[in-house]
Amino acid sequence: MGSSKNTVITLYKPEYEDLWFREQMLSDEETMAYNRAWGGALPFPEEQWRVWYDHWVECGDGKRYYRYIKNETDKFVGEIAYHFDPGIDGYTANVIVYSGYRRRGYGGSALDALCFAAKENGIPVLYDDIAVDNPAIGLFKRHGFFEVYRTEEKIVLKKEL
Repeated sequence: MGSSKNTVITLYKPEYEDLWFREQMLSDEETMAYNRAWGGALPFPEEQWRVWYDHWVECGDGKRYYRYIKNETDKFVGEIAYHFDPGIDGYTANVIVYSGYRRRGYGGSALDALCFAAKENGIPVLYDDIAVDNPAIGLFKRHGFFEVYRTEEKIVLKKEL
């Protein structure tokens, strides 16, 4: 499989009508397996789309960033986001690659793109808290994140941008 260094992705600001993909991803048990400790797959019914979209995509306060990941054939393969988390007084990263597209380098390319976007938007540090059994820990470490601390349930990672 390809590495993130040569996996081509495009970041795409989704239109409201594109939220079907987020609904599909969040409801997929395999995609959401990383979230098992916090409930696994999540419902994202259409009646929630408008409020979510306005908060995450149309927001103008600089505390949130959200994009879809498109592959080289223009298909949606995942999402990236960051948001300000007052609990850590910093910005938390989020990368989800749809299960059918994993192990092709999209996650690494997407994480690099997210870090670049955050830096361009004046954010000096990104964090993520990842369940201790989530294989994405290795991905984050390979892309410059380091462990800040861990509990029995999660590992908190950090990257200076």
